[in-house]
Amino acid sequence: MNWGRKGEMVEIRWVGVLLFVCIWTLRPTSINGATDPADASALKVMYSSLNSPPQLTQWSSTGDDPCGQSWKGVTCSGSAVTEIKLSGLGLTGSMGYQLSSLASLINLDISYNNLGNQIPYQLPPHVQQLNLAGCNFSGDIPYSISQMTSLKYLNLGHNQLQGQLGDMFGQLSALSTLDLSSNLLSGNLPESFTSLSSMTTMYLQNNQFTGNIDVLANLPLENLNVANNHFNGWIPEQLKKINLQKDGNTWSSGPAPPPPPGTPPAGNTNRNPKSGGNSSPSGGGGGGGSNKSGIGGGAIAGIVISIIVVGAILAFILMKRRSRRSPSDEEKLDSHPFTSLASNEVQEMKSIQTSSAVSTKTYDTPASINLRPPPIDRHKSFDDDDFSKKPIAAKKANIAPINATLFSIADLQMATGSFSIENLLGEGSFGRVYRAQFDDGKVLAVKKIDSSALPNSEDFTEIVSNISQLHHPNVTELVGYCSEHGQHLLVYEFHKNGSLHDFLHLSDEYSKPLTWNTRVKIALGSARALEYLHEVCSPSIVLKNFKSVNILLDVELNPHISDCGLASFVPNSDQALDYNAGSGYGAPEVAMSGQYTLKSDVYAFGVVMLELLSGRKPFDSSRPRPEQSLVRWATPQLHDIDALAKMVDPALKGLYPVKSLSRFADVIALCVQPEPEFRPPMSEVVQALVRLVQRANMSKRTFGNEQGAAQRADNPDTHDNIP
Repeated sequence: MNWGRKGEMVEIRWVGVLLFVCIWTLRPTSINGATDPADASALKVMYSSLNSPPQLTQWSSTGDDPCGQSWKGVTCSGSAVTEIKLSGLGLTGSMGYQLSSLASLINLDISYNNLGNQIPYQLPPHVQQLNLAGCNFSGDIPYSISQMTSLKYLNLGHNQLQGQLGDMFGQLSALSTLDLSSNLLSGNLPESFTSLSSMTTMYLQNNQFTGNIDVLANLPLENLNVANNHFNGWIPEQLKKINLQKDGNTWSSGPAPPPPPGTPPAGNTNRNPKSGGNSSPSGGGGGGGSNKSGIGGGAIAGIVISIIVVGAILAFILMKRRSRRSPSDEEKLDSHPFTSLASNEVQEMKSIQTSSAVSTKTYDTPASINLRPPPIDRHKSFDDDDFSKKPIAAKKANIAPINATLFSIADLQMATGSFSIENLLGEGSFGRVYRAQFDDGKVLAVKKIDSSALPNSEDFTEIVSNISQLHHPNVTELVGYCSEHGQHLLVYEFHKNGSLHDFLHLSDEYSKPLTWNTRVKIALGSARALEYLHEVCSPSIVLKNFKSVNILLDVELNPHISDCGLASFVPNSDQALDYNAGSGYGAPEVAMSGQYTLKSDVYAFGVVMLELLSGRKPFDSSRPRPEQSLVRWATPQLHDIDALAKMVDPALKGLYPVKSLSRFADVIALCVQPEPEFRPPMSEVVQALVRLVQRANMSKRTFGNEQGAAQRADNPDTHDNIP
């Protein structure tokens, strides 16, 4: 008995000794945080290559212990650096040349900094999440990414990457999310995309890709955005069943050609990579023993041909029967050329089309913003592909509820003094705007739409419904509407400071001019409004009439874009906008084709930025002929710092930071390029202006938070002397 107890005591002591040895062995790593020398060296090189930024607290070009010293954005496991997260810190320079030494790094996020130039060829070899979005990278995607077989998430969006995608995706079978959006990538999609067997989310929008998207057909995709490219051909049936964004391409609208004999039917395509992938047809190869049923290749081909013939006969019979249906029966069916003929499949397709209309991209916008329900096809923007013509009956059923107050014509007549000339605020493409003061003291703005612009009351109801869904801090809010006795009126919130045009061009000697900080704030808020309309609303809304007179300023000089959506929703609105020709805001392609696009909005935004910079009107016939067109006169001088200084609005009296001015001019130069395909999307413009603000160390109170809404400032003009 005593021996047993002694044995137990000896065993307990040995256990204690082993625990002590283990703790002592682990002590230097877990307590002192000594970092692997290769990792420490790579981070020191990165710090120096990033120009030793002060915002990277604890970082040092001589420090040897990033893990133990808690370097900002660095996460370790033991002595190994496993994560580096430095997003949106205003970093400049480059990422260094020792990234490949970070062998344990699994997450690298250095997005939305100004790193420029090309993506480094040598990247951490075992990284699983790589986010290099919004860093102004140009050139090609490095082929070294093809060897990073652990990649699960790759985001290279919102850069200036160019050229064709190499066949470099063959070994990236673990990749589940790929974002290449908003670059300048071109050419056909690479065949190696077919190897992305784990791919569920892919963003390819806002590039210059060509060809078809057949290589994506059999991937296990759930979200796919290919909008605003140069794709053509037919959309594979498999992709119509997922969350697909496809507008802004030239898809073929006729019936798709039948698949080649032996192709697996679309309905049986395996969407789950974990179940073993798609099996290939067994028609050729493998020897005679591989054909267990004993049926030869010729017999299989004969069966396939017979099935196709029988299917064609059945389709012909059903089409004949469908053509005899009454008009009321026809309205119950969707007329999309790819819709199945069976009625239950028709209903399924309708629900898919409705549910897939919401944008898959996440934007930094306030939670209060409601995405506009997809408008009816004939009101799509010019960037949208008119791919499906819905019956009129379906159109009326899709009108969303109106989130606005119904006013009577008597109330509005009383508030505007019977629309007196004294209350006239301005006149636009679709009617006049009046100041309306109600009995409770509230002041609103009433837009009285010309009957010639909108003769149909049903159209007006739909327009009000669509506009009432728009909610953004930099978009003028629709408060109410009125439709009586053939009169159509929209009631908006009122901004007492008037328009940006008035501040820039009608100010007298007693008016306080806009400071440089306020001008940048107005540009940024306006850019965020356009980003919301272009990239958050689905389908996108082309403003068509973006100009300084439609940028209203509140008491704190925050911008609010007026007339949002009206030009997009009013039928034949382009004719009403014809008078804009020669105003200085119209992009070159609009003058040639008469069609407005997202890119023509970007051009108009660049013109407004030129107004903010120079204080000049977009077109001024009173000036010497070479200076009448603001864009033509200013563009050659935007990259000449001496000439740029002479262009600045004299009202600023030299109170502006030279670096901020130069970066402001760089954004303008991108927006007013004559070729629409080279103009950036508004999300990139917003990022560029945010970086401008960050670099200048401007107060966030002045410019609004970086997630979207321009916040009201206590004093927007307290930071005039920017370093």
